[in-house]
Amino acid sequence: MSRSNRIIISISSDIGYDLAKKWLLDGHNVYGTYRTNSKKLLELKKLGAKVFKCDLLKEVSIKTFLKNIKKIKWDVLVLSAGTQEPIGSFNKINFLEWEKSILVNFINQLKIMHGLIPQKRDSKIKPIVIFFAGGGTNNATLNYSAYTISKIASIKMCELLDAEIKNIRFTILGPGWVKTKIHKQTLKAKIQSGKNYYRTLNNFKNENFYPMEKVIECCDWLIVSKRSLISGRNFSAVNDPWENKKIIKINKDYNNFKLRRFGNDIFQKR
Repeated sequence: MSRSNRIIISISSDIGYDLAKKWLLDGHNVYGTYRTNSKKLLELKKLGAKVFKCDLLKEVSIKTFLKNIKKIKWDVLVLSAGTQEPIGSFNKINFLEWEKSILVNFINQLKIMHGLIPQKRDSKIKPIVIFFAGGGTNNATLNYSAYTISKIASIKMCELLDAEIKNIRFTILGPGWVKTKIHKQTLKAKIQSGKNYYRTLNNFKNENFYPMEKVIECCDWLIVSKRSLISGRNFSAVNDPWENKKIIKINKDYNNFKLRRFGNDIFQKR
């Protein structure tokens, strides 16, 4: 793909950092937001990234970022901000913290995207927005309700946006268990996170993580894929055959890789 403009919301996140570094080395123009400074952020700036401080919990911070980047026509927009907190049973957590989590994981990411939509670059291959999914679509993820509901809402939002806005591709990727600092929130909440504490601890001890390189490779695949193939759909980097050319057949079924009810036709079959 030729040189393009790519914006990463939360470029300071682990996935955001690795995407930015790869794309900068590939020759793309990369812009991003951060909340706190770090060595990784300084490294990205040295490589040519243009970064803007933006706190997703502060309205004025979001407005300032949108004002500062209003001249950029983007080709790729990545929404990689996320927090697992508050961790714990819904009836025991602080609701204000729960509400803040929804703002960070879902609502204010959409607010930024809404502000950036008019700045998309018109091109033969339509610009793309990439969200990141999490667990909980096929079961009840205990003690992570704010994080889980935000991710499920993002999956459905991709489908809605795809239906309403035809000149942008919207997709969402589940990266799997990648070694990122977000898992430290679980390790910090040993009692509240329940069984997931031991699962997370075991993954760190055994280095049982999905390679970050594969997540980046999957993002690159999404960026060059046709709208009919990937837009409005939810992909798993770990479990879906995105590396198989036969995946092209999925565009024949509108329901593939989307949130759907399961087993509700049981009486219709009798």
